[in-house]
Amino acid sequence: MIDRAGLAEFLRRRRESLQPEDVGLPRGARRRTSGLRREEVAALCHISADYYSRLERRRGPHPSEQMIASIAQGLHMSLDERDHLFRLAGHQPPTRGAASEHISPGLLRIFDRLADTPAEIVTELGETLRQTPPGVALTGDLTGFTGPARSIGYRWFTDPACRALYHPDEHALHSRVFAAGLRSTVTLRGPDSWAAHLQRLLFERSAEFRTYWNEHEVGVRYGHVKRFVHPEVGILELACQALLDPDQGHSLLVYTAVPGSESHEKLRLLSVLGTQKIGTGTQDINMR
Repeated sequence: MIDRAGLAEFLRRRRESLQPEDVGLPRGARRRTSGLRREEVAALCHISADYYSRLERRRGPHPSEQMIASIAQGLHMSLDERDHLFRLAGHQPPTRGAASEHISPGLLRIFDRLADTPAEIVTELGETLRQTPPGVALTGDLTGFTGPARSIGYRWFTDPACRALYHPDEHALHSRVFAAGLRSTVTLRGPDSWAAHLQRLLFERSAEFRTYWNEHEVGVRYGHVKRFVHPEVGILELACQALLDPDQGHSLLVYTAVPGSESHEKLRLLSVLGTQKIGTGTQDINMR
Protein backbone atom coordinates (compact mmCIF):
# COMPACT_ATOMS: atom_id res chain seq x y z
CA MET A 1 0.00 0.00 0.00
CA ILE A 2 1.27 3.46 -0.88
CA ASP A 3 2.42 5.70 1.97
CA ARG A 4 1.48 9.06 0.47
CA ALA A 5 2.73 11.14 3.40
CA GLY A 6 6.05 9.29 3.58
CA LEU A 7 6.49 9.40 -0.19
CA ALA A 8 5.78 13.14 -0.35
CA GLU A 9 8.18 13.96 2.49
CA PHE A 10 10.95 11.75 1.15
CA LEU A 11 10.71 13.28 -2.34
CA ARG A 12 10.69 16.81 -0.95
CA ARG A 13 13.69 16.18 1.32
CA ARG A 14 15.62 14.54 -1.50
CA ARG A 15 14.82 17.40 -3.91
CA GLU A 16 15.89 20.06 -1.40
CA SER A 17 19.17 18.25 -0.66
CA LEU A 18 20.33 18.44 -4.27
CA GLN A 19 21.95 21.41 -5.96
CA PRO A 20 21.80 22.02 -9.74
CA GLU A 21 25.47 21.17 -10.16
CA ASP A 22 24.85 17.81 -8.46
CA VAL A 23 22.68 16.71 -11.39
CA GLY A 24 24.46 18.43 -14.27
CA LEU A 25 22.27 21.56 -14.39
CA PRO A 26 23.47 25.18 -14.53
CA ARG A 27 22.84 27.15 -11.36
CA GLY A 28 21.75 30.34 -13.10
CA ALA A 29 21.35 33.80 -11.62
CA ARG A 30 18.94 34.94 -8.89
CA ARG A 31 18.37 31.45 -7.57
CA ARG A 32 16.39 31.52 -4.35
CA THR A 33 15.10 27.94 -4.19
CA SER A 34 16.63 25.63 -1.60
CA GLY A 35 17.78 22.68 -3.68
CA LEU A 36 16.16 21.86 -7.01
CA ARG A 37 12.93 23.31 -8.32
CA ARG A 38 10.02 20.94 -8.89
CA GLU A 39 10.13 21.74 -12.61
CA GLU A 40 13.81 20.76 -12.75
CA VAL A 41 13.11 17.45 -11.02
CA ALA A 42 10.23 16.76 -13.40
CA ALA A 43 12.50 17.37 -16.40
CA LEU A 44 15.20 15.11 -14.98
CA CYS A 45 12.61 12.36 -14.39
CA HIS A 46 10.91 12.81 -17.79
CA ILE A 47 7.51 13.46 -16.23
CA SER A 48 5.23 16.50 -16.10
CA ALA A 49 5.81 19.14 -13.44
CA ASP A 50 2.14 18.91 -12.44
CA TYR A 51 2.40 15.15 -11.87
CA TYR A 52 5.52 15.49 -9.73
CA SER A 53 4.03 18.38 -7.74
CA ARG A 54 0.97 16.29 -6.92
CA LEU A 55 3.17 13.53 -5.52
CA GLU A 56 4.85 16.01 -3.17
CA ARG A 57 1.40 17.21 -2.13
CA ARG A 58 0.17 13.68 -1.32
CA ARG A 59 -2.20 13.67 -4.28
CA GLY A 60 -2.50 12.16 -7.73
CA PRO A 61 -2.69 8.57 -8.99
CA HIS A 62 -0.71 5.67 -7.62
CA PRO A 63 2.68 5.92 -9.44
CA SER A 64 3.71 2.88 -11.44
CA GLU A 65 6.97 0.99 -10.93
CA GLN A 66 8.31 2.52 -14.15
CA MET A 67 7.46 6.00 -12.89
CA ILE A 68 9.13 5.39 -9.53
CA ALA A 69 12.25 4.04 -11.26
CA SER A 70 12.41 7.17 -13.40
CA ILE A 71 12.05 9.42 -10.36
CA ALA A 72 14.73 7.52 -8.44
CA GLN A 73 17.14 7.87 -11.36
CA GLY A 74 16.30 11.52 -11.97
CA LEU A 75 16.95 12.37 -8.33
CA HIS A 76 20.28 10.52 -8.44
CA MET A 77 19.28 8.17 -5.63
CA SER A 78 21.50 5.45 -4.26
CA LEU A 79 20.25 1.87 -4.38
CA ASP A 80 19.15 2.04 -0.74
CA GLU A 81 17.24 5.26 -1.42
CA ARG A 82 15.71 3.79 -4.57
CA ASP A 83 14.51 0.71 -2.71
CA HIS A 84 13.04 2.88 0.06
CA LEU A 85 11.20 4.97 -2.56
CA PHE A 86 9.72 1.84 -4.14
CA ARG A 87 8.43 0.63 -0.77
CA LEU A 88 6.91 4.01 0.04
CA ALA A 89 5.09 3.84 -3.29
CA GLY A 90 3.77 0.36 -2.47
CA HIS A 91 6.02 -1.58 -4.84
CA GLN A 92 8.61 -4.29 -4.39
CA PRO A 93 12.11 -2.91 -5.13
CA PRO A 94 13.75 -4.16 -8.35
CA THR A 95 16.55 -6.70 -8.31
CA ARG A 96 20.00 -5.30 -7.63
CA GLY A 97 23.11 -6.13 -9.59
CA ALA A 98 23.85 -6.60 -13.27
CA ALA A 99 20.18 -6.93 -14.25
CA SER A 100 19.42 -3.49 -12.80
CA GLU A 101 19.38 -0.40 -15.00
CA HIS A 102 19.59 2.03 -12.09
CA ILE A 103 22.79 4.02 -12.58
CA SER A 104 24.73 4.83 -9.42
CA PRO A 105 24.86 8.51 -8.34
CA GLY A 106 28.65 8.51 -8.52
CA LEU A 107 28.72 7.34 -12.12
CA LEU A 108 26.01 9.85 -13.03
CA ARG A 109 27.94 12.71 -11.44
CA ILE A 110 30.94 11.93 -13.62
CA PHE A 111 28.75 11.46 -16.70
CA ASP A 112 27.00 14.81 -16.11
CA ARG A 113 30.37 16.58 -16.33
CA LEU A 114 31.17 15.17 -19.78
CA ALA A 115 28.68 17.23 -21.76
CA ASP A 116 31.33 18.23 -24.32
CA THR A 117 32.78 14.72 -24.76
CA PRO A 118 31.47 11.59 -26.52
CA ALA A 119 30.52 9.25 -23.68
CA GLU A 120 27.96 6.61 -22.82
CA ILE A 121 26.93 4.39 -19.92
CA VAL A 122 26.41 0.75 -20.90
CA THR A 123 25.48 -2.51 -19.21
CA GLU A 124 27.72 -5.56 -19.23
CA LEU A 125 25.83 -6.71 -22.36
CA GLY A 126 26.50 -3.49 -24.24
CA GLU A 127 23.04 -1.98 -23.72
CA THR A 128 23.33 1.81 -23.82
CA LEU A 129 21.57 3.53 -20.89
CA ARG A 130 22.78 7.11 -21.33
CA GLN A 131 24.68 9.11 -23.95
CA THR A 132 26.10 12.63 -23.97
CA PRO A 133 25.09 14.84 -26.94
CA PRO A 134 28.52 14.39 -28.57
CA GLY A 135 28.09 10.65 -28.02
CA VAL A 136 24.84 10.75 -29.98
CA ALA A 137 26.60 12.80 -32.66
CA LEU A 138 29.27 10.12 -32.95
CA THR A 139 27.22 6.92 -32.98
CA GLY A 140 23.58 7.95 -33.24
CA ASP A 141 20.99 7.49 -30.51
CA LEU A 142 21.57 3.98 -29.15
CA THR A 143 19.09 4.21 -26.28
CA GLY A 144 15.94 3.55 -28.29
CA PHE A 145 16.40 -0.12 -29.08
CA THR A 146 14.18 -2.71 -27.44
CA GLY A 147 14.45 -6.43 -26.67
CA PRO A 148 17.62 -8.30 -27.66
CA ALA A 149 18.57 -5.51 -30.09
CA ARG A 150 19.43 -3.29 -27.12
CA SER A 151 22.72 -5.19 -26.96
CA ILE A 152 25.30 -3.98 -29.47
CA GLY A 153 26.72 -7.51 -29.58
CA TYR A 154 23.35 -8.86 -30.71
CA ARG A 155 22.99 -6.12 -33.34
CA TRP A 156 26.52 -6.77 -34.53
CA PHE A 157 25.74 -10.34 -35.53
CA THR A 158 22.15 -9.83 -36.73
CA ASP A 159 22.09 -6.41 -38.42
CA PRO A 160 24.75 -5.69 -41.09
CA ALA A 161 23.95 -1.96 -40.92
CA CYS A 162 25.38 -1.88 -37.38
CA ARG A 163 28.86 -2.45 -38.77
CA ALA A 164 28.92 0.56 -41.09
CA LEU A 165 30.11 2.81 -38.27
CA TYR A 166 33.26 0.75 -37.65
CA HIS A 167 36.36 0.38 -39.81
CA PRO A 168 36.21 -2.81 -41.92
CA ASP A 169 39.75 -3.80 -40.91
CA GLU A 170 38.54 -4.21 -37.32
CA HIS A 171 35.29 -6.09 -37.93
CA ALA A 172 36.84 -9.46 -37.12
CA LEU A 173 38.21 -8.11 -33.82
CA HIS A 174 34.79 -6.71 -32.91
CA SER A 175 33.25 -10.13 -33.55
CA ARG A 176 35.81 -11.84 -31.34
CA VAL A 177 35.38 -9.28 -28.55
CA PHE A 178 31.59 -9.58 -28.54
CA ALA A 179 31.60 -13.40 -28.64
CA ALA A 180 34.28 -13.69 -25.94
CA GLY A 181 32.60 -11.08 -23.74
CA LEU A 182 29.25 -12.81 -23.97
CA ARG A 183 30.85 -16.15 -23.10
CA SER A 184 32.34 -14.70 -19.92
CA THR A 185 29.03 -13.07 -18.97
CA VAL A 186 27.06 -16.28 -19.54
CA THR A 187 29.50 -18.17 -17.33
CA LEU A 188 29.25 -15.48 -14.65
CA ARG A 189 25.45 -15.09 -14.68
CA GLY A 190 24.39 -18.66 -15.37
CA PRO A 191 22.22 -20.58 -17.85
CA ASP A 192 18.98 -18.85 -16.82
CA SER A 193 20.32 -15.32 -17.32
CA TRP A 194 19.46 -12.80 -20.02
CA ALA A 195 23.02 -13.22 -21.29
CA ALA A 196 22.39 -16.94 -21.84
CA HIS A 197 19.14 -16.11 -23.65
CA LEU A 198 21.03 -13.78 -25.99
CA GLN A 199 23.61 -16.47 -26.62
CA ARG A 200 20.92 -18.98 -27.61
CA LEU A 201 19.26 -16.46 -29.93
CA LEU A 202 22.54 -15.61 -31.62
CA PHE A 203 23.49 -19.26 -31.97
CA GLU A 204 20.24 -19.82 -33.88
CA ARG A 205 20.40 -16.71 -36.03
CA SER A 206 24.06 -16.11 -36.93
CA ALA A 207 26.47 -18.59 -38.53
CA GLU A 208 29.29 -16.13 -37.91
CA PHE A 209 28.48 -16.02 -34.21
CA ARG A 210 28.46 -19.82 -34.06
CA THR A 211 31.94 -19.85 -35.58
CA TYR A 212 33.38 -17.43 -33.05
CA TRP A 213 31.47 -18.98 -30.15
CA ASN A 214 32.92 -22.38 -30.93
CA GLU A 215 36.44 -20.94 -30.67
CA HIS A 216 35.86 -20.70 -26.87
CA GLU A 217 37.87 -17.49 -26.62
CA VAL A 218 37.73 -15.36 -23.45
CA GLY A 219 39.45 -12.14 -22.48
CA VAL A 220 39.66 -10.74 -26.02
CA ARG A 221 40.03 -6.96 -25.83
CA TYR A 222 40.39 -3.96 -28.10
CA GLY A 223 43.65 -2.13 -28.58
CA HIS A 224 44.14 1.42 -27.36
CA VAL A 225 42.37 2.94 -30.37
CA LYS A 226 39.04 2.31 -32.08
CA ARG A 227 38.44 3.47 -35.64
CA PHE A 228 35.00 4.82 -36.53
CA VAL A 229 33.72 5.59 -40.02
CA HIS A 230 31.33 8.48 -39.63
CA PRO A 231 29.00 9.39 -42.53
CA GLU A 232 29.68 13.13 -42.09
CA VAL A 233 33.33 13.47 -41.09
CA GLY A 234 34.91 10.19 -42.20
CA ILE A 235 37.40 8.11 -40.22
CA LEU A 236 38.07 8.94 -36.58
CA GLU A 237 40.73 7.26 -34.44
CA LEU A 238 39.56 7.46 -30.83
CA ALA A 239 40.84 6.12 -27.54
CA CYS A 240 38.19 4.57 -25.30
CA GLN A 241 38.57 4.78 -21.53
CA ALA A 242 36.22 2.75 -19.35
CA LEU A 243 35.17 3.30 -15.74
CA LEU A 244 33.45 0.29 -14.19
CA ASP A 245 30.79 0.29 -11.48
CA PRO A 246 31.32 -3.23 -10.07
CA ASP A 247 28.11 -3.22 -8.02
CA GLN A 248 25.83 -2.66 -11.01
CA GLY A 249 28.00 -4.02 -13.83
CA HIS A 250 27.74 -0.69 -15.67
CA SER A 251 30.61 0.96 -17.54
CA LEU A 252 31.14 4.61 -18.41
CA LEU A 253 32.86 4.73 -21.81
CA VAL A 254 34.61 7.97 -22.79
CA TYR A 255 35.97 8.56 -26.30
CA THR A 256 38.85 10.98 -26.82
CA ALA A 257 41.29 11.92 -29.57
CA VAL A 258 44.90 13.03 -29.39
CA PRO A 259 44.94 16.87 -29.17
CA GLY A 260 45.97 18.44 -32.46
CA SER A 261 45.25 15.30 -34.47
CA GLU A 262 42.88 15.11 -37.43
CA SER A 263 40.46 13.03 -35.35
CA HIS A 264 40.49 15.70 -32.64
CA GLU A 265 39.44 18.32 -35.17
CA LYS A 266 36.71 16.02 -36.48
CA LEU A 267 35.33 15.59 -32.96
CA ARG A 268 35.20 19.38 -32.63
CA LEU A 269 33.39 19.56 -35.96
CA LEU A 270 30.79 17.05 -34.74
CA SER A 271 30.21 19.22 -31.70
CA VAL A 272 29.76 22.32 -33.88
CA LEU A 273 27.41 20.60 -36.29
CA GLY A 274 25.23 19.52 -33.37
CA THR A 275 23.47 16.31 -32.52
CA GLN A 276 20.24 16.95 -34.36
CA LYS A 277 21.63 16.66 -37.88
CA ILE A 278 24.37 14.16 -37.07
CA GLY A 279 22.12 12.05 -34.85
CA THR A 280 19.64 11.69 -37.69
CA GLY A 281 22.34 10.54 -40.06
CA THR A 282 23.86 7.97 -37.75
CA GLN A 283 20.51 6.70 -36.53
CA ASP A 284 19.95 5.18 -39.98
CA ILE A 285 23.20 3.27 -39.59
CA ASN A 286 22.35 1.75 -36.23
CA MET A 287 18.63 1.11 -36.38
CA ARG A 288 17.70 -2.47 -37.03
